[in-house]
Amino acid sequence: MIVILFALLGAVLGGVTAARRKGTTPDIAQYAVVYAIVCALLGLMLTIGVEKLAG
Repeated sequence: MIVILFALLGAVLGGVTAARRKGTTPDIAQYAVVYAIVCALLGLMLTIGVEKLAG
């Protein structure tokens, strides 16, 4: 669940960032996808860390 939450948060953050920089629609989509991937990877690492500590 953490990974999905981080991916959605990253997509929103990326879209807002591109829109504030006056990006076109493809720019906004690209930023959203890249931020979602990066944040999902961070969420995955966080999930693995939590599982290692709890288990």
